[in-house]
Amino acid sequence: MKESYLIKPLLDENYPVAAYGKGIYLYDSEGKEYIDGSSGAVTAGIGHGVLEIAAVMKEQAEKVSFVYRSQFSNEPAEKLAVKLKSWAPGDVNWTFFVNSGSEATETALKVALQYWQEKGKPTKTKVLSRWMSYHGITLGALSMSGHVGRRERFTPLLEDFPTLNPPYCYRCPFNRTYPECALHCAKELETAIRRIGADHIAAFIAEPIIGASGAAVVPPDGYYETISEICKRNDILFIADEVMTGIGRCGTRFAIDHWNVTPDIMALGKGLGAGYAPIAATMISDRVMEPIFKGSKLIMSGHTYSANPQSAAVALTVLNYIERHNLIEQSRNVGAYLKDQLKVLQQKYPMIGDVRGRGMLTGVEFVSNIFNKLPFASEIHVSRTIIERAMKKGLIVYPASAGVDGLGGDAVIIAPPLVTKKEEADKIVRLFDQTVKEVQDELQVGGFFSSVG
Repeated sequence: MKESYLIKPLLDENYPVAAYGKGIYLYDSEGKEYIDGSSGAVTAGIGHGVLEIAAVMKEQAEKVSFVYRSQFSNEPAEKLAVKLKSWAPGDVNWTFFVNSGSEATETALKVALQYWQEKGKPTKTKVLSRWMSYHGITLGALSMSGHVGRRERFTPLLEDFPTLNPPYCYRCPFNRTYPECALHCAKELETAIRRIGADHIAAFIAEPIIGASGAAVVPPDGYYETISEICKRNDILFIADEVMTGIGRCGTRFAIDHWNVTPDIMALGKGLGAGYAPIAATMISDRVMEPIFKGSKLIMSGHTYSANPQSAAVALTVLNYIERHNLIEQSRNVGAYLKDQLKVLQQKYPMIGDVRGRGMLTGVEFVSNIFNKLPFASEIHVSRTIIERAMKKGLIVYPASAGVDGLGGDAVIIAPPLVTKKEEADKIVRLFDQTVKEVQDELQVGGFFSSVG
């Protein structure tokens, strides 16, 4: 394009123009093929160009695309809420639809505060969270986020909600080893509660598997069971942020299903619309809804496009498509295979310090010295180089943060659509292999990397 007034992520970057997509592939206006190895922003769960979705979009648009939630309900939104009830764990039965993951987590925050107000405990206003976390870019969601880089510009406007260290076994903040650590990272929540006072804390929010702020960090066994027990004992709600990890992405319906835990509130997004329409959701348990039903009878939140029939019809079709094609099982099996193949590359290339994740969400962390896990200097921009070189080879991977402070580390996420087959996973690994070899060789020549202790 010769002329553009579109504000892009980097204003002076010359981005390729996407022309169309099919399955796990995208094609630009020049005809170049790319494997969508990150599902965009870990969003395009069922792949691109699914004609069934396009047909539903057309059919719904010919009926009605928009009604305002305070004037009408609509059949697609009602059916989608029932479908999500059947997917969600325990008594997480109620759904409030919004348009983005940031809105979903911010609505979760508001619901948590309102719950305690309706219960006659208005002093419970804080929502504790972890460092190395990301819950969204709106001010409430960003207040809950422990993503140092994204908080920096807006710190004067934000609440100081991030409190706990992450369950980051590869770089344990406490210099301990599981299981001898006795889940110190989870029990740290108890210490924080004592310091602040349970009477001031409404909820604790966490991504069941840490996404872009940590590159698919998976907590150890027993972590969430301990977190849940501490929350219940102290009368604090537990919010699971499933915006990135939900809808089959991690090999189960929701990532929290890997632990024997039912949250009080869940935030969904990304994979719910699978990139075909903007839609997200806040799901709420019977327990949390009960005092609101008995009290004000309304959730004090809302957006113009909440529960619009066009997006709801798309999301309902996405969930049905996932069920009909057994894509959660495929995510679990092919995702495990993909991670195993990336672990083979870890043995081949010392700059790969760790490979981790669940299902079709895998993180790869890079180090300048594998023996002491030393991160690369930030000015070398290793993650950015990996992403750019992979893109040139026709593989899209997603940027992620790493390192104990969430700033001084390099990592990427590999998270292709749930429809990815084993032979396509092999192709992803082959292109990533070529990329890492090229970058590691250059770093070694430049004296930025050592494969010896």
